[in-house]
Amino acid sequence: MHIPKSPVLRFAPSPTGSLHLGGLRTALYNYLISKKYGGKWILRIEDTDTLRTVPSAVENIRKSLEWAGLEYDYGPGVGGPHGSYFQSERLDLYRHYVNRLVENGHAYHCFCTPSHLKDVRDGLSKRGSNATYDKTCLRLSEEEVARKKRAGEKFVIRLNDESIPARSSPTDLVFGSVKDAHSSLPTDPILHKSDGFPTYHLASVVDDHSMGITHVLRGEEWLPSLALHLDLYACLGLAAPRFAHLPLLLNADGSKMSKRKGDVSVTSFVEKGWMAPTVLNWLALAGWGSRHTGKKDGKEKKAAPTSTEVLDLNELIKQFDLSALTPRRTILDPKKLEVLNKKHLQRAIESEPELEILAKKAQALIEERYGSTNSKIAELDFKDILLSLKERLGSLNELPFSLEFMFNQDEVLSVHKATATIDTAINSKRYADVLSKYIVAIEESKASGSAWDESAIRKIEDIREERDELVLLRRALTGKKVRLEEDMMFKYGCAFGYHDAPPWTGGDTPTVDECSSMG
Repeated sequence: MHIPKSPVLRFAPSPTGSLHLGGLRTALYNYLISKKYGGKWILRIEDTDTLRTVPSAVENIRKSLEWAGLEYDYGPGVGGPHGSYFQSERLDLYRHYVNRLVENGHAYHCFCTPSHLKDVRDGLSKRGSNATYDKTCLRLSEEEVARKKRAGEKFVIRLNDESIPARSSPTDLVFGSVKDAHSSLPTDPILHKSDGFPTYHLASVVDDHSMGITHVLRGEEWLPSLALHLDLYACLGLAAPRFAHLPLLLNADGSKMSKRKGDVSVTSFVEKGWMAPTVLNWLALAGWGSRHTGKKDGKEKKAAPTSTEVLDLNELIKQFDLSALTPRRTILDPKKLEVLNKKHLQRAIESEPELEILAKKAQALIEERYGSTNSKIAELDFKDILLSLKERLGSLNELPFSLEFMFNQDEVLSVHKATATIDTAINSKRYADVLSKYIVAIEESKASGSAWDESAIRKIEDIREERDELVLLRRALTGKKVRLEEDMMFKYGCAFGYHDAPPWTGGDTPTVDECSSMG
């Protein structure tokens, strides 16, 4: 697929609620193409449906894009050569174009009341007609139209679907050749409403033309409207942009992803601690199939990335190819999100600049969970903790639970009591002996006057003789059969946990598997 240099694209959400995953994917694809080919992309707010507009939605959309790192070139808060970027502030422009359609005979005023329109639809349906309007007002003379307007009668402006100029059949960059869907459209669709606002169809076409949009990427749900939009371009004598409709995203059960089925807002993914690069990676790979590179001797297939291949934003820009998108609808697998997030988190921890940022976020999470005035927090090296836990953490939000043993001994004690079942005296004695051994070693080290540093901690580690000791120490700290990295356990367990560990009055004997995995 050839995309010329310097394309201009737009992301044009309606502010009817929080930005959802489907909208973020559309914004991402617009961003990737504009950056890949040296172009621009615009954020345009399509707020012509005043009844459904949510006042806080625009701010949510902007913050969600900012979180994702998708910086638009023109739009609200940025400005640009084609502002305003709110459709509600461009009403004069739409009136100009709709009047142009009326003057050219491609549109007309309709004064029919809602009750009359209902009677017309019912009558047409009873006669077996697929039409939704009988074109009553198309037959009004100019004098009749002028008289009704002077009398203050409300009106809309409709497209005259009998006056559409000839044009070629539509071709979509994802779906290929598609049929004109005129049969699914209402008869003489409304272009301009009685409240002075345009419908989506007119406003979208006018704005895409006036803003110099070369490629329109939008959801599959707008594919049935493509024929109408191309008709409008033809009626106005304007060149149409190239269209690419993105297949719908599906829930894990195969149902259509929507705001009504589960929490699919970008905000919810932010709150759950998913990393922005992870979510973008996950969305970008949804529906990414093999692509063809045309050659004289045939076509070669270039393999698509695996569904859990780690790609940051710069790597996505380099590799993304619109022609590789499959027209099939795609299930967003939450398991793949988990896998990707763990990989992205590991990559970030291994990068010093990103580790600095993560350490600050980690401290904020701990302060939020255990209190910003907790004196123990000052003793923690969050960079060191993240490096120790990088193979274990799936999300930064897991960190407060991983460090619970340092702050919440009441919880550890309750777990000990809850898991204390029948056990032999030998197991209880073994637990007590191991715990005592390490407490004595810690006290002796501190009493010697030596610095309590990495070297001292390593000496404590070196007194381990049996494999089960690590398992028992983990139980002492957490009350659970959890995996806890050795350096974490000794460095912070020595400081926070062993003296406070409750006696083990019951519980399971460490299994061979537990001990061998720790040894």
